[in-house]
Amino acid sequence: MTPEFPAQAQVVIIGGGIIGCSVAYHLTKLGWRDVVLLEQGQLSGGTTWHAAGLVGQLRSHANMTSLIKYSTQLYSELEAETGLATGWKNCGSLSVARTADRMTVLKRTAASARAQGVAIEVISSKEAQDLWPVMAIDDLAGAVWLPGDGKANPTDLTQSLAKGARSRGARILERVRVTGISVADGVVTGVKTDHGAIAAEIVVNCAGQWARKVGRMCGVSVPLHSAEHMYIVTGKIDGVHPDLPVMRDPDGYIYFKEEVGGLVMGGFEPEAKPWGMTGIPDDFEFALLPDDWDQFEILMQSALERVPQLATSEVKKFYNGPESFTPDNNFILGEAPELKNFYVGAGFNSMGIASAGGGGRALAEWIVNGAPTMDLWPVDIRRFANFNNNPRWLHDRVKETLGLHYAMPWPNRELDTARPFRRSPLYDRLAAKGACFGSKMGWERANWFAAEGERPMTDYAFGRQNWHAAVKREMTATREAAGIFDQTSFAKLLVQGRDAAAALNRICAAEIDVEVGRSVYTGLLNGRGGYESDLTVMRLAADRFLIVTGSAQAVHDADWIRKNIPADAHVTLTDVTSAYAVLALMGPKSRDILGKITAIDLSNGAFPFAAIREIDIGYATAYANRMTYVGELGWELIVPTEFAVGVYEALHAVGADLGLIDCGYYALEALRLEKGYRAWSRELTPDITPYEAGLAFAVALDKPGGFIGRDALVAAKARGVPSRRIVQFTVDDAAPMLWGGELILRDGQPVGEVRSAAYGHTLGRSVALALIDNAAGVDRAFLETGHFEVDLAGDRFAVTAHLSPAYDPKGLRVKA
Repeated sequence: MTPEFPAQAQVVIIGGGIIGCSVAYHLTKLGWRDVVLLEQGQLSGGTTWHAAGLVGQLRSHANMTSLIKYSTQLYSELEAETGLATGWKNCGSLSVARTADRMTVLKRTAASARAQGVAIEVISSKEAQDLWPVMAIDDLAGAVWLPGDGKANPTDLTQSLAKGARSRGARILERVRVTGISVADGVVTGVKTDHGAIAAEIVVNCAGQWARKVGRMCGVSVPLHSAEHMYIVTGKIDGVHPDLPVMRDPDGYIYFKEEVGGLVMGGFEPEAKPWGMTGIPDDFEFALLPDDWDQFEILMQSALERVPQLATSEVKKFYNGPESFTPDNNFILGEAPELKNFYVGAGFNSMGIASAGGGGRALAEWIVNGAPTMDLWPVDIRRFANFNNNPRWLHDRVKETLGLHYAMPWPNRELDTARPFRRSPLYDRLAAKGACFGSKMGWERANWFAAEGERPMTDYAFGRQNWHAAVKREMTATREAAGIFDQTSFAKLLVQGRDAAAALNRICAAEIDVEVGRSVYTGLLNGRGGYESDLTVMRLAADRFLIVTGSAQAVHDADWIRKNIPADAHVTLTDVTSAYAVLALMGPKSRDILGKITAIDLSNGAFPFAAIREIDIGYATAYANRMTYVGELGWELIVPTEFAVGVYEALHAVGADLGLIDCGYYALEALRLEKGYRAWSRELTPDITPYEAGLAFAVALDKPGGFIGRDALVAAKARGVPSRRIVQFTVDDAAPMLWGGELILRDGQPVGEVRSAAYGHTLGRSVALALIDNAAGVDRAFLETGHFEVDLAGDRFAVTAHLSPAYDPKGLRVKA
């Protein structure tokens, strides 16, 4: 052991790639000096060094865009701070379209960019060629130009970030390999290395494609898998100059950037080639894999079509460098739910250079503040569960996720690989009835049901997709008779113990200490007053509560609740998701149907809204929760898994004559949007408060003892009319289809973005929930006096704002 090797540190960062160095840089910038970074080889020697270095700002989620916008700002200023060049060049970028559908994507992208404050211009093929003269344009439909994009040198950038961190006290040690993680009582206490042990309060896993291995050292799941990623570097090409923009041709799966008068050309082929199935060698440093021209052929062919000069250009170098990819093509950030004070920043899906500046800052802020400072759900490590770390499943899924970079982003696009994964007890029965399945948190869920003779497969399009009529059938049945929805994928958490009521009442914004047999809809809020989740809490006994939450939120919500239960409280939380199926019986005839197979009195007086009872249903005994997500009379039947098939068959046996049919999640989404019900991760996020969401009724501001986020809500209420608000809109024209992400304009000026949208067949038009911004406040006058429009791929349509739900179940269908 060398004398200078530290025995302890406040923070130890594992991995000296660009993200590890960015975290070190930003921690020291936030005032933390006792930071040690360990790199098993040399800085940037894993996957960073061979990255292409493209920095494109725009993402589908506003906060992901803001992270990259910050990266561009940081990279432009870093050289002045550290004295080390970063290779940053604000050269702008082009994306071109070969098809009309891709041009629709680019026009939607332009509208989204305007909503997010990113400079963009829709241009013609000829204008694109003027900016990028070496390309052929005969087959192009158009392009978009983003002047704020650029490129950087990954190795230089990493060294510059490292120097900035060192200048503020961080110690960066190369040639030190981590061999283990020290843990005591569920808290990380340090690392073991081939140079000795280091005690630490916090450990950050930024180990790149080794991050999964490091996680496994301490029982933390980091679901990622390496895949080969290839590009070539050419000799000089006439017409290529240093200021040439980055160019992307997603229909050809390819990208280009200038390098020393030649071109770097790479891409994301539709079917990738996973690598490292038996483990990644620790000494895989500044190393490449063998050339694979067969795998590269699909990219090369497209490149020759776009840049004919490549046919006679020298190929100076073929790079085949593996990179790590995640199951959903988003990176992984945050504190591991399995281990306190162990953080992860990994799985950057070949977007690490663009994301590292903002991602490093976001993770550093999370560490310093003990919680995220913004909505990071798209990259939050808690969106995955332990089962997502299965190596065979990861191998098969990564074949597809690499190609998602340039795959057509169809509305409601589903991933096809590594399925089916998780199945409800009703899966086979629903499949036999023509279910077309989607996937959420690994669950196979019926999106819609094909009629006799129809194909239960989705034909993707930006207009009305082939299930449009099927969803109309399902919505009509639910509104006029009854529908049954298999919602087994709901996450279920059992919270019990002597102090369960007191602990949950502090964690939940609504009053939870209600009589036994009551259900309470509530938000879980953070210190800023924003939503960490929204869910239903059902009081089964004085000391026992069943929580039902969204399919994707089991790990996240369990982690949030556990972290906020006092250490000395007598409370236990158990994930019981697999113990229960959920069948939602919804519609005006649901009481008649359920009444045929239960002895329980279902009248309003005996079984009011928000009541939960244990009842007999056919031969089964199950919970019935009178709640609705569609705006109709209905019950969520929470059935022990082994009784689910029997209950399902019994309901259909007595409901067939009353019009009961199976319904899917597309109908459920449209039904809830007609009623204006909010959904977490879309209308409800860590950045949106109940007042902004229009859910003040679900907050018990004056309950004894208060709750997490109360002070922020009191301050927000005192400020008066919020400057942001979730607003329901309907499109005045019955034809257009909205999908989410569209720009909302008021009197021609951008004021917001659609968060969720669907075609409301009851209303006869598309319906949406959008987040509207106005510094002076979003009040009734602002909504009633402006002329609102939605930008749908460049075409504008008038929309009507609704101050109360557009769907009125009493009979008035549309409220002006």
